[in-house]
Amino acid sequence: MAPKTEHPMPLRAVRQLRRVRTFYMAGALLWAAAAAWTGRVHPGSRQMWISLLLLAVFTGLLGAASLWLQRLQAAPGRKPAHHAARRAIAPRHANA
Repeated sequence: MAPKTEHPMPLRAVRQLRRVRTFYMAGALLWAAAAAWTGRVHPGSRQMWISLLLLAVFTGLLGAASLWLQRLQAAPGRKPAHHAARRAIAPRHANA
């Protein structure tokens, strides 16, 4: 049985996921540059492997955030509520 009330897709969550995705993108670019530089200066060092590990972590987080954002935006029938229609139906109160 379908739920009687469907909650609209929270626009706040979409905005937050976009910000987080941007942060993860910056982190992945930073660690890619750090891994490339460290690999060139000290190939095979511990610092290079740590940079590669953090690059993998940020890339995974970026992929997960992008997937969640894509699923939220592609969800059928989950559109933001139009609250202006409710206000038009509500009775008007006279100001004293």
